[in-house]
Amino acid sequence: MEPNNFGTTTATTGARQVDAGLRAHFNRVYGTMALGLLITAVMAYVTSQNAALTSILVNAQGNTMMRMLIAFSPMIIIGMAFNPYTIKRLSAPVLGLVFFGFSAYFGWLMSTMFLAYTAESIARVFFITSATFAAMSIWGYSTKSDLTKMGSFLMMAVIGLIIAIVVNMFMQSPIMMYVISGAGVVIYTLMVAYDTQKIKQSYNAAYGADNNNKMAIMGALTLYINFIMIFQFLMQFLGNRD
Repeated sequence: MEPNNFGTTTATTGARQVDAGLRAHFNRVYGTMALGLLITAVMAYVTSQNAALTSILVNAQGNTMMRMLIAFSPMIIIGMAFNPYTIKRLSAPVLGLVFFGFSAYFGWLMSTMFLAYTAESIARVFFITSATFAAMSIWGYSTKSDLTKMGSFLMMAVIGLIIAIVVNMFMQSPIMMYVISGAGVVIYTLMVAYDTQKIKQSYNAAYGADNNNKMAIMGALTLYINFIMIFQFLMQFLGNRD
């Protein structure tokens, strides 16, 4: 009597469908993130060529409170535009437009980099950041280790980093700035792997297309923030002043 492989075949087919769905999900995540980064880069460059648009940021450097408000404005926007209530109420396409608008705003914030650093060093650090991000995201996706145990540590580290940044806005210590930047690179590099695995684990085809598309946008936002933070902290070490 030949063995009945019907159950095995069905399980294999189901696994392939899950893998195909997960790959498509990550393609949406990375594609959305990449477009967000492109919008940020273009906005940063275009804005840097307009003195009127950069003058607000330049003038704010002389006022600690204004500098703090501008520095933490992305966190405020994320809290207002990407909270659970807003995510539930908006459709996936609208949520995507909100993300791209946020990316453009971040580009305006980063426009002063083109005034402070040479274009060559910005490009070099961007490629270093891209390579670091890709390596850690691949590891986060493929590792069999459970990275969730890093979550609490990383959240505490981010809070400590934010406190240190606020303190140094008043102290203006170059040494502390380098320490913060070094810690920031390590923390957000680990965050890439942690968040990638979290995105992978959260995907479920049963959630439906619209919900999974929203999750892809939120995953793109998370990885986008990680990328931007690594890039900004690395610029402190590797950027050549103009």
